[in-house]
Amino acid sequence: MKPRILVVEDETHLGNGLKYNLEAEGYKVTLVTDGPTALILIGADHFAFDLMILDLMLPGMSGYAVCDRIRQQDILLPILILSARSLAEDRARGFDVGANQYLTKPFDLDELLSRVKNLLRLYPKQVKNTSPSLSAKVTEVVFGQARINFDTYEVFVDGKEMKPTHKELQLLRYFVENEGRVISRQELLSEVWGMSGEMQTRSVDQFVMRLRKMFEIDPAKPRHLVTIRDAGYRFVTEHAIGPDPAE
Repeated sequence: MKPRILVVEDETHLGNGLKYNLEAEGYKVTLVTDGPTALILIGADHFAFDLMILDLMLPGMSGYAVCDRIRQQDILLPILILSARSLAEDRARGFDVGANQYLTKPFDLDELLSRVKNLLRLYPKQVKNTSPSLSAKVTEVVFGQARINFDTYEVFVDGKEMKPTHKELQLLRYFVENEGRVISRQELLSEVWGMSGEMQTRSVDQFVMRLRKMFEIDPAKPRHLVTIRDAGYRFVTEHAIGPDPAE
C-alpha cells in the first residue's frame, strides 16, 4: 500500500505543488487548508496517515496548536513542519510541541523528499491494536504523594484527583513493574508503544516529563522517575539518600 501523507497548507499554489510532487514519488496525498480539518481526519482514524506535513501559519488554529493537540492524544504520527518561520525559537517551539522535523521555506524539493523518505523509514506504519494493553501484574502503587489504581484509573496526588491519559498510565505501569532497573528509550518504545526499538523519537522524553509534572514534588529534580545519562530511565518508589549519579 502506498504511504499516505496528510499535507496541511493554506497557500493554494504551494499545497497543490506539494501534492503533485509527492504523488509523483508514489505517495497517496490528502491536502487540507486548516488545522481543525486535519484534526477531524486524524481523530476519526489515528492510523489513516503515515506522515503529516504541517504549515505553522494557518487560519484559525496555528500549526503549533495542531501538533500539540495530536501529541496530547498520544498519537505518534511523524510530523514534518514546513514553515517560513526561521528563527531558532520558532524551531525550538516546533520540537517542543512534538514535531519530528522542521524545514524552512523556501525549501529545496529534493531535501523535502529526502526528509519525507527518511521519516517514513524511521517511523514505519502503525497498525491498529498492536499496542500492548495494561498488564495485570500490578494493580496499585503508592509513592511520594501519589496513589494509583491501574485497574480503576483512579489517580490521586496529595489528595487531589488527576486525569492521566491511558498511554501515560501504560508508561507509568511499565516503570512500576520494572522498578529499580534502568530502562532504555528503545525498550519503552517497543514494550509500551509496540513500535520498533530501533526508532528514535522525542515522545518518550515528553511523556516522562508529563509524568514528572504530575507526580514529582519538583519535576526539575525528580526523585522517582530518574534520568540515567546515556542509558534511559529508572523508577524508584523511595528516593535513594545521597547524590544521584544520573544528574
